[in-house]
Amino acid sequence: MDLTGAEAGMIPVSPARTAEDFETVARLCRELAQWDAEAVAPYGVSAEDVKAIFHPETSGGELAAKFGAPDAMAFIARSENRPAGCVAFEQFDDHKTEIHKFFVDASFRGKGTGRALIGAALAEIRKGRSRTVLIHTAFYMKNAIALNESFGFRPCPRFRETPEHVRHTDIFMSCSIAPA
Repeated sequence: MDLTGAEAGMIPVSPARTAEDFETVARLCRELAQWDAEAVAPYGVSAEDVKAIFHPETSGGELAAKFGAPDAMAFIARSENRPAGCVAFEQFDDHKTEIHKFFVDASFRGKGTGRALIGAALAEIRKGRSRTVLIHTAFYMKNAIALNESFGFRPCPRFRETPEHVRHTDIFMSCSIAPA
């Protein structure tokens, strides 16, 4: 399934299926972890903590095991055969799905890449049994929050515990979705 054109915006988005795909997702996730570690520094959270708490998977194999399972999927956006970004989701509980690993390479931001990725993830989630989608992000990820809000996500109660020293950065969001 490749999503192109109106379905995914101007940039093609496809599910990660092969070991090479998951290695690409892993590389993008490492870039996300590095960006997050740098962005959170002014708010009193160490790079080591943010990477250990929020970005523990580092290999393609680990990501394939997590997001290649039933009720889970990872996507890659590509432009001119270059990886532009990624997103993944997995079942949170019997009625909810959580979006993870959302990242757009800096050179592809502002071009609809994030919209294409979130749109692809939500389209796939709609095919399943979940009718609520969750996102855990950080207050300093302002562009991601604005994009999530454009898809109908709103602040919601905390749905997971995080260590006390990082809670001041937490933003929990959810949205209801209709079946496909």
